[in-house]
Amino acid sequence: MDRHKGGFLNGKHMNDIRNIAIIAHVDHGKTTLVDALLRQSKTKLGKQFSESSELIMDSNDLEKERGITIFSKNASVNWKNTKINIIDTPGHADFGGEVERVLKMADGALLLIDAKEGPMPQTRFVLKKALEMGHKVIVVVNKIDKPDARINYVINKTFDLFLELGADEKTAYFPTIYSSGKFGKAGLEPDLSKMDSISPVFDAVLEHIPSPSTVGTNGLQILITNTIYDNFKGRIATGRIYSGEIKAGQDVSHINRNGEIKKFKLTSLMGFEGLERVDITEAKAGDIIALSGIPDITIGETIADPQNPIALPVLDIEPSTVQMRFGVNTSPLGGKEGEFKTARQIRDRLMKAQEADVALKVEDGSLGDLIVSGRGELHLAILIERLRREGYEFQVGKPQVIEKVEGGKTFTPFEKVAIEVPEALSGTVMQKMGLRHAQLLDMNTENRTTFLEFIIATKEFFGYRSQFITDTKGLGIISSSFFEYREDSGEKFERAQGSLVVHESGVTKLYALTGAQDRGTLFVGAGQPVYKGQVIGQNSREDDIWINVCKEKQQTNHRSSGEGTSEHFNTPKLMSLENAIEYIDDTELVEVTPKNIRIRKINLDN
Repeated sequence: MDRHKGGFLNGKHMNDIRNIAIIAHVDHGKTTLVDALLRQSKTKLGKQFSESSELIMDSNDLEKERGITIFSKNASVNWKNTKINIIDTPGHADFGGEVERVLKMADGALLLIDAKEGPMPQTRFVLKKALEMGHKVIVVVNKIDKPDARINYVINKTFDLFLELGADEKTAYFPTIYSSGKFGKAGLEPDLSKMDSISPVFDAVLEHIPSPSTVGTNGLQILITNTIYDNFKGRIATGRIYSGEIKAGQDVSHINRNGEIKKFKLTSLMGFEGLERVDITEAKAGDIIALSGIPDITIGETIADPQNPIALPVLDIEPSTVQMRFGVNTSPLGGKEGEFKTARQIRDRLMKAQEADVALKVEDGSLGDLIVSGRGELHLAILIERLRREGYEFQVGKPQVIEKVEGGKTFTPFEKVAIEVPEALSGTVMQKMGLRHAQLLDMNTENRTTFLEFIIATKEFFGYRSQFITDTKGLGIISSSFFEYREDSGEKFERAQGSLVVHESGVTKLYALTGAQDRGTLFVGAGQPVYKGQVIGQNSREDDIWINVCKEKQQTNHRSSGEGTSEHFNTPKLMSLENAIEYIDDTELVEVTPKNIRIRKINLDN
């Protein structure tokens, strides 16, 4: 039976609800399009957004700075008497844990593709998940206002991608909408002059995305896909009702990951209106709701009927591939810049982060520290950045890959890396990836731009992103996603250069730094407090050099003409958090405080 035209075998349709996820690669305009949908549907927005030009969905400071979506969010609009629940998803593969949860809540997806770039590697990651779940996909070709848009090329590439991911014939012939999120317009033809609003996107959702269906009569079943903490209501869990109905204040059963069942009484039941959570009295199958009153509920668990509790399948998440050690800051400057710096405070915060992110795992380490596992360097770097902005102070070690041992053989994670660079710079990229034992899968050149695809061991890929930006003068695009576990070949890529390390504690002096800059690249300027064992630069040679950057010039009562005029101090290279994490080796740590990022030796005494 056709899902769209009434009825569903053994189940029933809720014709007044649609649940859609918006999926796309980083920077293809997804969040801008959602903004246009929210504003043009006359949705009631919070006061802070009604007259603001800010992106509504990217409300987190980190998201605004980086221009990427990190945390999935819910919004709800009413269009032609139909409630459309919109779920904005992260486009980066490191936040795949968020993506998988979001798709469980949806019945279909808007796949947003840049009219110039076409489908990108991380589009593939999310689209593959959507197709595996059997979701109907509407393709939205965005940014058609770009002067170098290649619309036919993009549609052909998208069709190829659908076939490559195993889409059946019905799914592969996807409905297509053309849009410009920036201007808030969309249409069935790629002609901006014929568009007047974003409404064709809504109409396509009503026509092509099926309304939620419930199969069987298992009573109440809700799959929890997100949790947050509220100071007044306690733990708030967001999820989708798969079957049955729920009323405010009723008794429910909570089935945890181990299959244990406990009964609770709901203290509040909320729906979504625009971006706000609003109290409601009841909700039915197909809707996305939030509830409170269950203190220890976590992501992936089921809320069920108290008389006949039946669990939904627990969310299956792809494995973490990278881990880092987190510990108390033990440097000579430790404890001076952070509000939360004790082992207990750091542990409690990481445990709280683990509850809210299914792709994150926190375990006690053998050295009295904590081992935090995640989906990639960016995933863990974002976590570290969030903690330091909240006032936490701690230190982290070098990222390590999580390897498996099966049948006496060691298996290590590999990544698929896609690179787009100007043709003239492709040779440098090939050489650098070759040094890291990457396997070239594909290479082609169009319009003086070279597209490269590699398979590389995750442990050998560490540290390449910042080098890539330097090598390609900022003109290259690089993205990666977990590919598979393969047998470890034993090959390693070691950092070719050593560090410049402080010989004695003090305050850096311009005279000493000017003399030291010939040894390599400095990370600090004059007048900064440093301590013995702190890394303040990268040596131009392969070994570490301990240098004194705190000595002052000896004063004499003689002065020669022109003295000091020929000395020039180069601007130091300021190390961001990601740069520092990529730079360190096994003998070093990154010291993270709300005010500073420092690199240090584990052993401060040479």
